Formats: sequence, structure tokens, C-alpha cells
Amino acid sequence: MASKEQEVSALETQMQADDFWDDNQQAQKVIAKCNALKVWTMPYHDLKQSFSNVEALWPEVVETQDLDLAQELQKELKRIDAQLSELEIRKMLSGEMDSKSCFLSINAGAGGTEACDWALILSRMYQRWAAKRGWKVEVLDTVDGEVAGIKSITLKLAGSFAYGYCKAEKGVHRLVRISPFDSNARRHTSFASVDVSPEVDDEIAIEIRPEQIRIDTYRASGAGGQHVNKTDSAVRITHLPTGIIVSCQSERSQLQNKETCMKLLRAKLYEKEVEERRSKIEQLGGEKKEIAWGSQIRNYVFQPYTLVKDTRTKYETGNVQAVLDGEIDEFINAYLKEFG
Repeated sequence: MASKEQEVSALETQMQADDFWDDNQQAQKVIAKCNALKVWTMPYHDLKQSFSNVEALWPEVVETQDLDLAQELQKELKRIDAQLSELEIRKMLSGEMDSKSCFLSINAGAGGTEACDWALILSRMYQRWAAKRGWKVEVLDTVDGEVAGIKSITLKLAGSFAYGYCKAEKGVHRLVRISPFDSNARRHTSFASVDVSPEVDDEIAIEIRPEQIRIDTYRASGAGGQHVNKTDSAVRITHLPTGIIVSCQSERSQLQNKETCMKLLRAKLYEKEVEERRSKIEQLGGEKKEIAWGSQIRNYVFQPYTLVKDTRTKYETGNVQAVLDGEIDEFINAYLKEFG
């Protein structure tokens, strides 16, 4: 941590120079680097100061036997311990893109209407989880199921280290429950896949030539008012060399949707390059597998018992509803400790 503090100090000194803004592009890079380092140093200083405050007040508790103050200090120590654990987990996020925001896509797999409903449940889980972390959530594209749920959805999660945490969720998720769509109340198994790509900034060069892409426009569906539903504002881009397809219908204008699509395409192409450089795809946080039985990274079971279990780390909990309400940090932490 000391080396990071020294680097921050050096960058701040550089930023105070009279000629700092002579090269605007270089200045922005220095500011971005300084802010990225402060993500580490500031929480460390805050925790250190909080512990010093507790340490300074503890003799008073011993002397006065003030039980109320003792309880307050114990609560503060638990908070410090929890934040320290979070900082220790974050130290494992040392990948080039771990600190970036990300795009998270969910696709329904085997299971028909059940799978579409399961994809919707997962979408709600991730949106609640992201909101608890204080991240901004934006729905970029949704394809509704024929009866219920969604066939697919793409979310943008904007927040510090969003990609680093979300990459732990990449893979196939399996649900076992009594189907609400089955009049005979039989148990059904459903699957959905989660894919995660980092948001790529302009500093990383990803070449996309005009002749390599096909751009299609179509009428957006769902909520959004008359403008969204009556104009061909939605955009779908196909990258011909790789077959990667991205789409967006969240913005009001076709131009804005096209810009968002290009960002999403650059993110997926970047991740593809990273995958190709690595000897084992598993190190990326999940393999490309069929969205079906035997390939899942996590099982969510409602019947005949209640259990959520990660097949990679073996971490499990019996509180399925809490998990679906966004309480997934322990699963992600377990993954990062083992594979991060």
C-alpha cells in the first residue's frame, strides 16, 4: 500500500505543474491513473482512521464501564472488519480490466418458458445486487419470452471493479423448482447462461473496419413511449468475421443505440482477444458450454430441498430467497479467493 501512496503523491505533484494541461490527452491519462490508485489508498486510509478512533475511545470504556459506548465500538469494529475483508478481496482483482464497468448478458437455455422465467429471475437478482453495491444499472436490450419471462437481456453495470466481480458469474446457472407454469405441479429443471464483458475505453485499440460489420435497424419493443415503439430506433450490429451479434434499444435515437452497440461490440472483441491469448479458457471465469444439464457453475434448488451451491468452489447456502434477492457476495468472494 505504501508504494501506491507514493505513486499517488508523485502523480498529484505532477498534476500541480504549471504546464500540466499543455497536453490535454496526457493530462487525462494521469488523472485517470491517479483516480484508479486512490480507489485503493482512500479506503485504506479511512479504515486506518476508523480503527484509530476506536482504539482511542476504548480506554474510556474500560474506565467508565459504559456499555452503550462499548456496543457502539463493537459495531464499528465489525464494520471495519467487513470493509477490510472487502479490500482484501479487491486485492485479488489485479486483471487489466477488473476495475472497469461491464456488460452482463443473460440468455435463456434449455427449459422453454421455465428457462425464460429463470432468465428474468436472474436479471432481477443481478440488478438488486448491483444496486446494493451502489452501481448504476442500465438495461440495453431485452427480448421477451413468448409466454413469460425473457429470452435474453443485456445490462450495463457501471461501477468500480464491476467487471472484476461480475466475471465470477460467467457460466451456466441451473434452477430446480416446482413449475408455476405446470398445472400438475411437477418439478422442472431450467437453465440460463450469463456472459460478462468489460467496458473498453479509448486507450485500448480495438480495430473494427466498416466492411466487417452489418448494421440492422428495427422497431424497439417494450416500454419507452410512443417514440420508441413507432420508429426504427433499435440497432443490431453483426461482426462478420467472428459472428458476434450485439443489439441495443434503450436509447431514444438510432445514433445513440448504434454508439452503445459499438461499445458493446468492442468489449466482446476485446474479451475474445484475451481468451485467445490464454492457454486455458477456464481462467477467464467460465467456459463456453452448452446451456444445459452438466455444464452449470451453480445450482439453485427449491425442491425437494432448498440449496444454492457453486459447483466450482463448493460454497453453498440454504437461503435461496436471499440469494435471488441479490445476496451473492459470498459466492463471488469464494470464487475470487480460489480463482482470482
